Amino acid sequence: MTEVHSKVPVDSGNILDLFNRAKPVRVCAPMVRYSKLAFRCLVRKYDCDVCFTPMIIAADFMRSAKARDSEFTTNKTDRPLIVQFAAKDAQTLADAASVVSPFSDGVDLNCGCPQRWAMSEGYGACLINKPELVKDMVRHVRNQIDNPNYTVSVKIRIHKDMRKTVDLCQKVEAAGVSWVTVHGRTADERHQPVHYDAIKTIKDSLSIPVIANGDIKSMQDVEAIYELTGVDGVMAARGLLANPAMFAGYEETPLQCVWDWVDIAVEHGTPFTCFHHHLIYMLERISSQPERRVFNSLSSTSAVIDYLHSTYGSA
Repeated sequence: MTEVHSKVPVDSGNILDLFNRAKPVRVCAPMVRYSKLAFRCLVRKYDCDVCFTPMIIAADFMRSAKARDSEFTTNKTDRPLIVQFAAKDAQTLADAASVVSPFSDGVDLNCGCPQRWAMSEGYGACLINKPELVKDMVRHVRNQIDNPNYTVSVKIRIHKDMRKTVDLCQKVEAAGVSWVTVHGRTADERHQPVHYDAIKTIKDSLSIPVIANGDIKSMQDVEAIYELTGVDGVMAARGLLANPAMFAGYEETPLQCVWDWVDIAVEHGTPFTCFHHHLIYMLERISSQPERRVFNSLSSTSAVIDYLHSTYGSA
């Protein structure tokens, strides 16, 4: 294994201490294909407090060493780190947690993915309708991991009937969950406005930390949602893809951040498609349509670097 992929046990203390500050904890969401090690390194340079891995299917992870090596890469600077799993039975989740616990600060159970394939397999958002199972999964991980500072969290969507969501959250709180992340939409909603009132209701009904997720695109959004809901943290996905420096207060991606991504991606051997896609997101707000057309058609790392130098100059 290369240094980039080395998995060295690191004790980074108790992640829950972050929630004791007088400002919201800033979290990078689990994003399929995108919240991988190189991108996590980038957002950590710009005031992101906690990063999530992309969602990993726990059963596949336990079945295959190849899956373990390709799905989970980290290094000693990649902390605090939460590994997110999709799971539907308690023992598989607990076993997967045991494998990653020496190299991470916690595991998160995905109870929010609304994609049809996930729900048909018994993963993701369908779990919000199985509170006893979710409670059992949380308890199993708690019982199997010796480290009392290791966190077990869940990421959920909301029900149309908020009483069901509050009931689910109170059940997992009783089972020992460390915090709950709430994406303020139902499993059927995609681009509808986020129900911040629902997130506030959940926060008011629990004594553990709550993280708000959904449509957080700037630090103004972070502050507004913090004021509106009283949550303990905020999680961003597309907002960070478009501007990885968002949590540091930048309105749009600064040129330094673009060049930081080039350096990190080259150092990590990031595949070209992933390297290019991230830059397409980052440059969208700061480039014209003709510029985007040219940039999007580039097909090699050297062509991208030449284009960035000639169009934007050095940082």
